[in-house]
Formats: sequence, C-alpha cells, structure tokens
Amino acid sequence: MLAQTPGRSGSSRQVAGRAGRPMAPADTLAGVIDVVGAAITFARNREIYGDGERADYVYKVVSGAVRTYKVLADGRRQIGAFYLTGDVFGLEVGDEHALAAEAVTEAKVLVVKRSALIGLASRDSEIARELWALMSRELARGQARILLLVKTAQERVVGFLLEMAERRQTVDAVELPMSRQDIADYLGLTTETVSRTLTSLENDAAIALPNSRRILLRNPSALRRMIV
Repeated sequence: MLAQTPGRSGSSRQVAGRAGRPMAPADTLAGVIDVVGAAITFARNREIYGDGERADYVYKVVSGAVRTYKVLADGRRQIGAFYLTGDVFGLEVGDEHALAAEAVTEAKVLVVKRSALIGLASRDSEIARELWALMSRELARGQARILLLVKTAQERVVGFLLEMAERRQTVDAVELPMSRQDIADYLGLTTETVSRTLTSLENDAAIALPNSRRILLRNPSALRRMIV
C-alpha cells in the first residue's frame, strides 16, 4: 500500500541512480517513470494496491513479477495479467483500480503520480501517444481473455508458454516466476489440468520440464501449430 511509501531524499535522478537500473530515454513514457518514479520493493505475495482503491499512481516493474487479480463472489481468484521487468501497469480508465495487484516474487517497482503523467501528456504528444497505446494494450488484453475461454486446455497452456517466451525474448526456454496455481487462475483452469497438460506436452516431446519453473520449448514450431 502506498501509505507505506518511504520518503525520498535528493533529486528524482538520484533516486533512479540509487536503484541501480538503466534508464530509458527521458522523452519516452518509460524514461519519465525512470526519472521521477520512487523505487519501492514489495515482498512476495505483498499487496501493491487493492481492488477498488483510487488509481492515483502508475507503476513500472524494475525486477521480479506482479500479478493483477480479482476474487470472485464464489471465492475463486481470477488473474487478469502478469507484469514482468519493464512493464508499466496500474493505469486505469476510471478513478479506481478494477483489479488488485500484488507481487508474485519479491518485486521492485517504480511509482509515479498518475496526475503527473497525464499533465505531461497534455504538453507532450509523444507521451500522450504512449499512454494511449498502453491503455489500448490493456483493452486488447481484456478482449483476448474473452477469446481465451473458448479454447481447449492445451491451446490455453501452449498459448501461455509462447506468450511468456515472446515477452522474455527467448526462443527455446521459459523461466516462469509464477506457480502452477497462478497459471491456472490466469487461464481459467484447475491446477491439475495445467500440470496434466504440461506432462502431456512433455510426453509428446514438445517441451521438457527440468524443474517446476523452467520449461524448455523443444519444438516451438509444433507448439505454434497447436494454437492456429
């Protein structure tokens, strides 16, 4: 929760330097957040913001991973998205967060006032374009989730693996920071179905499972054909 945000001493650029992170060009949205954002570390499973809280801040993942989620009326958890290093999250169309956010692993994030970004966007057309693109991607993510529900379990799991490989910019291996339960809650499946599907893909020599978090994509072409 941001009530626990530590005070900052020195300039915003000094804060960025203390975090030891490479800064993006300052004329980009990511660069602005790098320069003016306050770095905060959240422990594993620690809440970053709650469902229904005011969306006064925007966040960027420096390290670790973050999930957004909603607890349904029947107690089930639906994960909306995973955010990895470099991803910006928490920008809402309305004044409140539609989903809660928490750290999947220990995560360092940058926090910046939403009003500051909107004010900058009103004066800078490039920042405005990037903010619009970010909101458009979040809308597209929601639309993709609707389409996901009509796919088979295998298509959902394979699609997820390929998505993570693309986001990690890898070809033949995926390091997953999230648990099987997280994956299940993201794909709308049970944990048992996710595990069974991964085992089936391993038996078919499409993937290999050295451990629970590392997945080798032994035949990416075959995996892509499974979701066409």
